[in-house]
Amino acid sequence: MKQLLLFILFAAMLCWIMFSPIYKHVVIVRQALLQQEVDYLLEVGASGTYGYISPAMERDSIRRLAGFGLREQDLRYQYATTSGVSATDVNNPVPRGTGISLSISYPYENLFVIDSLIGIQPLAPDERMNAFGMRMSEYVP
Repeated sequence: MKQLLLFILFAAMLCWIMFSPIYKHVVIVRQALLQQEVDYLLEVGASGTYGYISPAMERDSIRRLAGFGLREQDLRYQYATTSGVSATDVNNPVPRGTGISLSISYPYENLFVIDSLIGIQPLAPDERMNAFGMRMSEYVP
């Protein structure tokens, strides 16, 4: 009985040691992709040419992220400005000096469930990773 218990504990620990780093790397890569996309959208949207992040830009962003394996329906985009005006209105660009902020979130998708093998409480199923950025608009009408 002792040997069986020892085998089960050793097998669980071996599984965690082998697979936990892989899942953590997936989280790191996904977080980096989200942050890169936030930075790119803010760079383009806050430029002197646009002054907004249009729905078409968001759709292109979703397609780029889906190309890396993220599910389109799980991506959430949130926009805000320091003045309270809409950051997505094509007809009313955000004027120069006003900050545009963007947040993109995506669920962790139970990537940390394997941690429960060694007693670490996994993240809740509704937890999301989040990338955030803010940039001042350079648009001059």
